[in-house]
Amino acid sequence: MILISALLCASLAAMAQVRVTTPETEMVLKADAGSDLKVLYYGARLSDADVAGLEAAGAAWVDAYPAYGFHCAGEASIGVTHADGNMSTVLKVDTVSQSQENGAQITRIRLKDTVYPFYVTVCYKAYQDVDMIETWTEIENLGKKAVTLTRFDSGHLPVRVGDVWISHLHGTWAAEGRLTQEPLERGMMVIKNKDGARNAHTDHSEVMFSLDGKPQENAGRVIGAALCYSGNYELRIDTRDTDYHEFFAGINPDNSAYILESKEVFKTPELAFTYSDEGLSGASRNFHRWGRKYKLAHGDKERKILLNSWEGVYFDINEPGMDQMMADIAYMGGELFVMDDGWFGEKYQRLTDNSSLGDWKVDRKKLPNGIGWLVERAEAHGIKFGIWIEPEMTNTTSELFEKHPEWVIKAPERDLVLGRGGTQLVLDLSNPEVQDFIFSIVDDLMTENPDIDYIKWDANMPISNHGSQYLDKKKQSHLYIEYHRGFAKVCERIRAKYPDLTIQACASGGGRANWGVLPWFDEFWVSDNTDALQRVYMQWGTSYFFPAIAMASHISATPNHTVFRTTSLKYRIDVAMSGRLGMEIQPKNMTDEEKDLCRKAIAEYKQIRPVVQFGDIYRLVSPYDGHNMASMMYVDPEKTEAVFYWWKTETFYDDHLPRVKMAGLDPAKSYKVHELNRIDNVPLPYEGKSFSGKFLMENGLEIPLKHKVDYHKQDDWSSRVLYLIAE
Repeated sequence: MILISALLCASLAAMAQVRVTTPETEMVLKADAGSDLKVLYYGARLSDADVAGLEAAGAAWVDAYPAYGFHCAGEASIGVTHADGNMSTVLKVDTVSQSQENGAQITRIRLKDTVYPFYVTVCYKAYQDVDMIETWTEIENLGKKAVTLTRFDSGHLPVRVGDVWISHLHGTWAAEGRLTQEPLERGMMVIKNKDGARNAHTDHSEVMFSLDGKPQENAGRVIGAALCYSGNYELRIDTRDTDYHEFFAGINPDNSAYILESKEVFKTPELAFTYSDEGLSGASRNFHRWGRKYKLAHGDKERKILLNSWEGVYFDINEPGMDQMMADIAYMGGELFVMDDGWFGEKYQRLTDNSSLGDWKVDRKKLPNGIGWLVERAEAHGIKFGIWIEPEMTNTTSELFEKHPEWVIKAPERDLVLGRGGTQLVLDLSNPEVQDFIFSIVDDLMTENPDIDYIKWDANMPISNHGSQYLDKKKQSHLYIEYHRGFAKVCERIRAKYPDLTIQACASGGGRANWGVLPWFDEFWVSDNTDALQRVYMQWGTSYFFPAIAMASHISATPNHTVFRTTSLKYRIDVAMSGRLGMEIQPKNMTDEEKDLCRKAIAEYKQIRPVVQFGDIYRLVSPYDGHNMASMMYVDPEKTEAVFYWWKTETFYDDHLPRVKMAGLDPAKSYKVHELNRIDNVPLPYEGKSFSGKFLMENGLEIPLKHKVDYHKQDDWSSRVLYLIAE
C-alpha cells in the first residue's frame, strides 16, 4: 500500500488505497495507477486493520465515476462526444494527491482518457471537525478542438441493496418541504428540477438513505446527500441486477449539452455526503453543524427578530404606515423592520405585481422622503431597517424593459413568455451587462443608505422559454448553466463589498432552499404559506437538511392569507419559535392583549435563541406518522440547555396521544423545566421542578391535551414549548 502524504502529487504504483476521513466517517477508494477508480467503502470510520482487510471482507468495488461508452447498460457519471464524433470515454487513474487546506483534507484523483487528451479530476474535501465529505469533478479538455459534454455529474455513490429506504422532500408553491419516505425497489428513481431560476419548490436536491429498514429519527444507519447547486439538478438511483443501489447526482443535463473548448475546465458543483448511526436526526445534526460553520453566510451569528411588511400591507407602502409598523415591532421587542414589495417605480408606479421591476428608484408619491428617512426612523425606534428587491426580474411595463429588451431571456423568433402579473420576465444573467446591472441594484441601495441591515432577495418566475439573446447561437444549450454562473458572480461581488449585510433568499417562498445558494445568503423564506399548522409539516421536512438559523418562520394573522385557517396566536407563536422568529402581520390590527403576548414571546425567544439557532436537533414524533401531534427539541452542545416543542396537529374527542420521550440530554444531569409562552391560568404540574436527563429520555413528561384557560378563550389548538436548564 502506498501512503500518500500531504501536498504529494505523483503517479501511483499498483494496489493503492486512498482513505478520505472525517472524525467519525470514512470513504475508501481503490486508485491503482492505470486502472479504474473504485469505491470500496463508505460509512463509519474504520481502524487501520479493518481497512487492510476491507477487500477480503467484500468491498463494494464499484466505479467511482463511471464514463459512458463501455458497459452502456448501466448509468454513467459523465458522457462526452469527442471532436472526432467518438461518444466513448475510458478513464484510468493518472495521479493522486492529498493535502490539508483550512482544516480539511483535500484528495484529488486525476483520471485520463486512454486515447484522448481528456482529463477528469475527482475531488474530495473531508472536513476534520464535522462529519461531511464533499465531492466534485474538474473536467479538462487539453485537445486542440472542442468536445461536447452530455452528462457531468458531481458524484456517484453505491449503497448496498437491503432494506433501504429513501427520505426526500417534495412540494409546490405554498406547500414546500413535504416529506416522503419510501423503500427503494428495483428500477430507476429520478428526482429532478427544471425551473431554471429556482430549484426547491417541487423536489429537493437532498436525500437520506436509511440502511436498516423504515427510517427512524434517532436510531439506525443513515447516509445523507445534498447537491450544492442553485440551478437545474438531477438525482438518479439506479437499481439493476447488482448488489448496489447506485446514486448519481449533478447538474440536470436536459437541454444543457456543454461545449468544452480547448484548454477549458468545467467544474461541477459540490455533492456533500454524511453518515450517521444515530438515525435521521443524527444525519441532520451533521448537515446543520457543517452548514452553520462552512456554508451558510454568517452561520455563527444570531439572527434578528423582524417584522416584514408584506402580509400586513402588501403594496400599500407609505411613510406613516411604515413608521407605525416600525414603532410596533420595536414596542414588542423586535430588532429589525423589513419593507417588502411596493416601494419603487418612477414612470410606472408599483401598485400591484404587473409593473416596475427593474426600476429600482423610490416612488416619491409613496415615500416622499426616500429610503434614508425610513432608515433614520428605524434608528430612532431602536431597530434596524431592511428592504425587498427582486433583482433578476423585470416587467414589460417598466423603464428597464423599454431601454433593454435584449436583456431578457427570449427564444429567437418566438413571442415573450410572461409570468406573474401577466408581464413578468427573467433577465439573462449569462450577459455580463445584466450581471453589472443586478450588482448595481444592491450597490446603489447600500451606497445611498449604508445603514440598511437586511435585504430580502426575491425571485418569482422560472425560466419559461429557452433562449439567450446574449449567448452564441452554437451555445444556446449553455443557458441554464451560464445563468447560475452569472448569479454566482453577482453574489460573490456583493459579498466581497458588503460582507456584513444580511440577505434572505426568497423565491416565491422556498424556491431557493438549497446549499448552492446559502453561502451568499443568511437564511431562506421557507414558504409564502405562513399557516402555522402547515408550517409544522414544512419546517419538519426542511429541518432534515437545514438548521433553524436559516429557516425564516413568522407569526402571521388569522384567518391565514393562504389557506384561510384560523389558529390560535399561541400556536402560531410556538411554531414560529422553532425557527428564526419573525412576524408577518399588521400590528395595528392586533389587540393590546395579542401584542403583549407577542412581546412576552419575543423576550423569551431571546433567552432560547442560542439553543434554537446553534443547538443540535432531535426530532421526536413526526407529524407524518399519524399520531395527531409532532414534537422535536434542540439541545446546546454542552447539554446544559434544551428547548422542547410539542404541537397538536388534529383534535378528536377521546384523544390519547403518545407520551414523548426526550433525546439528546445528559442522563447524569438534572434539568429544571419552565414553560414558555404560557397562557394557562395555572402552571403545569412540573413547572419549576427538576428531572434527570435519564428520566426525561426514558419517560418524558405528560403533556395536557388542552390549555386551562377561561371558557370563552378555549379552542382546539394546543401547543407547548418547554425550556430545560441543567442545574
